Amino acid sequence: MVTWRESETTDAAAHALLTEYFTSRERTFSPDQGVYTTTFPDPAQFVPPRGVFLVAEAEDLAGEPADVGCGGIRRIHDGDDGEVRYEVKHLWLQPHTRRLGYGRAMLAELERRARAFGARQLVLDTNSTLAAAGGLYRSMGFVNVEPYNDNPNATDWYAKQL
Repeated sequence: MVTWRESETTDAAAHALLTEYFTSRERTFSPDQGVYTTTFPDPAQFVPPRGVFLVAEAEDLAGEPADVGCGGIRRIHDGDDGEVRYEVKHLWLQPHTRRLGYGRAMLAELERRARAFGARQLVLDTNSTLAAAGGLYRSMGFVNVEPYNDNPNATDWYAKQL
């Protein structure tokens, strides 16, 4: 079972998970895409109701709670039609926890919180090399859209109407 706790992105646990995430992306980033750009999130963007950052906890093999992943949402510029938009950022789980449903649960929790903040649309960007992530997003109702930002690490952009 996985649970969530709100965290500042500068919290030691959140920072350690983000460092693991960025390190794993640097190692697997395709050379033909250039150099992976690491940008730690601005903590001010993840303070309710502007946003929230979550740390995922699950029991380790000894039955003790362990930090196993993270993810957040932040409000970005409204859509052309004035829709309030939130963006999913840094959704990541440690490799040993994948395929246990934690990513789906985390994304559902972030969506729930975005709705509570008044979001009408949830967007995210990802890289095509993260095929499992793209599959997760599509299975949860996200559709491909035109780029809404200039993230140098992204190749695919998604949106979901809430």
